[in-house]
Amino acid sequence: MTLPIFDLCLKNGSVVLPDATVVTDVYVRDGRIARIGGQGDAGRVIDCTGLTVLPGVIDTQVHFREPGLTAAEDLATGSLAAVMGGVTAVFEMPNTKPPTDCPEAVVAKLEHARGRMWCDHAFYVGATTDNAERCAELEMLPGTAGIKIFMGSSTGSLLVSDDAVLERVLRSGRRRVAIHAEDETRLHERLNERKAGDPSSHPVWRDEETALRATQRIVQLARRTGRRIHVLHVTTPAELEFLSGHKDIASCEVTPQHLTLAGEDAYVRLGTLAQMNPPIRGEKYRDGLWYWMGQGVPDIIGSDHAPHPLAAKQRAYPDTPSGMPGVQTLLPLMLNHVAHGRLSLRRLVDMTSAGPQRLFGLVRKGRIAVGYDADFSVVDLAARWTVQQEWLASKCGWSPFVGDELTGRPMGTIIRGNVVMWENQLAPTAQGEPLLFEATDRPREA
Repeated sequence: MTLPIFDLCLKNGSVVLPDATVVTDVYVRDGRIARIGGQGDAGRVIDCTGLTVLPGVIDTQVHFREPGLTAAEDLATGSLAAVMGGVTAVFEMPNTKPPTDCPEAVVAKLEHARGRMWCDHAFYVGATTDNAERCAELEMLPGTAGIKIFMGSSTGSLLVSDDAVLERVLRSGRRRVAIHAEDETRLHERLNERKAGDPSSHPVWRDEETALRATQRIVQLARRTGRRIHVLHVTTPAELEFLSGHKDIASCEVTPQHLTLAGEDAYVRLGTLAQMNPPIRGEKYRDGLWYWMGQGVPDIIGSDHAPHPLAAKQRAYPDTPSGMPGVQTLLPLMLNHVAHGRLSLRRLVDMTSAGPQRLFGLVRKGRIAVGYDADFSVVDLAARWTVQQEWLASKCGWSPFVGDELTGRPMGTIIRGNVVMWENQLAPTAQGEPLLFEATDRPREA
């Protein structure tokens, strides 16, 4: 009896390759892409006729809340939501309790992830006043996505708002540093702009100038130190216009939430469920983000998945936490934007697969090519469906997008050749592994 040459074949799908989209077969062996096109025997064949095979989607900003804040999420449930939404890998943020700000905390997260996380993963280390000089060491820990700076207060205890400390962090290390850019001084100055019971005052308090001022400050410090930075969840056209002049040193991210929601409707319809940092702003800001998307300035899409228990979100503003779930809806929302002609499928792939690989130096991720990990997000671009409560896998149990009618749906999530999700059915066990980075991974001897 002849054994199959390949472990898996995705057959007759529209495969998004680096240079073209073609209807072909993709063969997998030992967790990696072994052949594109041609013929061969495989132990499992999945018919992808009518479906589109994307490189695995990488969400580079999620908050899975473990340890310490697990009433809303943990590493298991957050990563389950990821794979249900077609996401194959995540970068998880450090504002947990205790924060991820030392080697022991990183090791603990990796241990908690083993056998529980459904997708591949890496963990950010949070910068603090106390660990500023150790960041060069911390960013090189295995399984680490790099250093994260919170310039403005948000969920958790990590905050570095002083320029002198920010400069110390940027001078320690060489990998790209992720930035939450809101100006803490201005946030304190404008606290009275919050109106009790009125979540629509949230973007009045955390206004455009709060974001722009912090972004300008951190770019100036990046110039001074020669350190590349990555500005997260950009919400204003002014920031993107400014960042367009600094692409040699500053990359940036936008979120599906800020590209989809407009404050005029969101706060009336959703109330505090629309509250996040930086905030959902008005329609002119959302449209301005799309203008700069058309100019090619944002580099990647990240969900900023930041869940809280529904009971906490239903308190009266401002006694409410900021943040909303998003990892499971990242790909569906962006596919819907593709369907409505707001961006091309190829641009979406660049912002969710090739872009993260390029910016952060991921090993064997981000494209469908022989030798790369067999990570695929298989989608039905024509599927019309409604986001249902029952579909959500996050422990928090809610989404601002429940009831939304979308075009384009994730059908399968395949990670290193493992079919983790297919047509909403899960594999028996979680098989996520730590991501590898060019900066920290030493190639194995042949």
